Amino acid sequence: MDTKAEYIADMGRKLMRILNKRARLEALRIRFDDGVELNPREIHTIQAIGEHRPINVTELAAYFGVTKSAASQIVSKLAEKGFVEKQHTANNNKELDLSLTELGWRAFQAHERFHGKHFAELVNRLGAFSLAQIATASVILDVIEDIVEERLDLLSKK
Repeated sequence: MDTKAEYIADMGRKLMRILNKRARLEALRIRFDDGVELNPREIHTIQAIGEHRPINVTELAAYFGVTKSAASQIVSKLAEKGFVEKQHTANNNKELDLSLTELGWRAFQAHERFHGKHFAELVNRLGAFSLAQIATASVILDVIEDIVEERLDLLSKK
């Protein structure tokens, strides 16, 4: 590869492969406690609620970059399964504050243990890169996200 355009095209192909593999991961069920299984979307929603208390459905949707309807659906599923509680906020009857139940906290802690091992491995493998290189990669991902958001906006208006 000799040009920026070739490197950018290569990055696009790699990102597509990563996203396809991530989609495969999303379909898997993770057992965390005596027969209790969750998919990654569910456990990451539990993680977000546990880490960002108080949080409501609108904030959760923005956090994940999904619609409020999509966030509401996953929250409803988790509430039905006994992981999440929904309570009306003190100053807005239309908005719901989300919190974890005891079962939700057990799932949160199990995920923290699981995620901690994998994050440590990621930090270890990326440890050879300088802070500037890591920061550049982060900015590149921001640009890619902006472009994807622009495409979503354009295509959803048609």
